[in-house]
Amino acid sequence: MNAIDISAILSVAFLGSLGHCIGMCGGFVMAYTSAKIDPSSAALHQFFAHLIYNFGRMSAYVVLGLLFGALGSLFTFSAYVSGYFYFVAGIIMVLMGLSMMGKIKFLTSLESNLAFHPFVKKLFSYLIHTKKMVSFYGLGVLNGFLPCGLVYFFLAKAATSGSAFYGALTMALFGLATMPVMLGLGYVVGFLKGNVFRDWMIKIASLIIVLYGIYMSYLGYSAVVG
Repeated sequence: MNAIDISAILSVAFLGSLGHCIGMCGGFVMAYTSAKIDPSSAALHQFFAHLIYNFGRMSAYVVLGLLFGALGSLFTFSAYVSGYFYFVAGIIMVLMGLSMMGKIKFLTSLESNLAFHPFVKKLFSYLIHTKKMVSFYGLGVLNGFLPCGLVYFFLAKAATSGSAFYGALTMALFGLATMPVMLGLGYVVGFLKGNVFRDWMIKIASLIIVLYGIYMSYLGYSAVVG
């Protein structure tokens, strides 16, 4: 994992959390905050509840990163095969970035349809109606496994790492970079939901995804023809 990789992960994750995550997860966070957290409770208790939720979210990301990194290792037996894998992964990243910009529809239906699957709704209902602290962790795990265009990009990156360890590390970095905004969502949601601000953050993050996808495809092309 080089400096370009780490820079892309942190910048896309942070900017994406200011744009895409607010739209995708904002309702989720506000729902459990309203239903499960008493506004009159101690500030430390409220913070701890949000922190547990975010740890649950990160746990799901790390597991997914580990699985996709291990899957990617199957394509790293030779530079030639790896080149094709990098090229295809880069094209997918470009399509994801264009989809987030609203230029094309790519995985959009999957992102929305699975989120409203009856099983997901039933599990969410159970977790949101129990007051146990561990339920915040469960909600975070559920949120982490829900389909999301931004997560798809990082899973593609995890797969290209060709390592279960680096795949998990990629997703851990993604989770950490999105945590500040997700932790403070309840306090600054009014500002972050501003359409102009969110649109700009999504556009910048999407552009970085497109450029990084082109970079990955170039690396794959160079490996194949070189």
